[in-house]
Amino acid sequence: MDPVVHLSNAVAVLGQFPVLAGVNLTVNRGEIVLLQGPNGAGKTSLLRLCAGLLPLARGEAVLLGCDLRTQREAVRSRVGLLGHANGLYADLTVAENVRFWGATVGASKPEVQAALQRMGLAQRLSDVAVSRLSAGQKRRTALACLIARRAELWLLDEPHAGLDAAARDELDATLRDAAAAGATIIVASHELERAGALATRVVEVVGGQIRTPNGEVA
Repeated sequence: MDPVVHLSNAVAVLGQFPVLAGVNLTVNRGEIVLLQGPNGAGKTSLLRLCAGLLPLARGEAVLLGCDLRTQREAVRSRVGLLGHANGLYADLTVAENVRFWGATVGASKPEVQAALQRMGLAQRLSDVAVSRLSAGQKRRTALACLIARRAELWLLDEPHAGLDAAARDELDATLRDAAAAGATIIVASHELERAGALATRVVEVVGGQIRTPNGEVA
């Protein structure tokens, strides 16, 4: 079986600075991989590379069978990235945002409704403008958009941030269900106890590189 993510000596540069300095990483279908490491280690840059948003400067990067050197656009429609920004339209309602992102992959009305229901948004918040939501409600809306998009590869940067206890538990259940259904999930998080309980594997990122458990570069 071909891996969902295969990076070999992958280098990415912002300005003159190598934010990824030769990453080697393979992730198979159905895995939940936790990226851990200090701020500035390259976790977010690794997620952005896998989303097709950060160009590959050198090395090899194959995502979902697509070569990131030449097929970055093809990857984007199959990947769901939830970063620190939620990617929502403030003047649209919760339901309108989820319908919009679901429409990019042809999601049906029942699929959109199920995504809203899953994140506890289907009742009183469905018709509320995003601009009026709390930070936690916006995060739940962004997660519902991700569910509706049916992404094959989920890339999550601190996904539990801003969520209350109930929403955190629901997110965890959603991620487990998505992985069981065949999605692949990479999570960058400082909440190691919670995210570690979800993960099938933990990967340490330091200085733009992957470190093995004995401290060597992978």
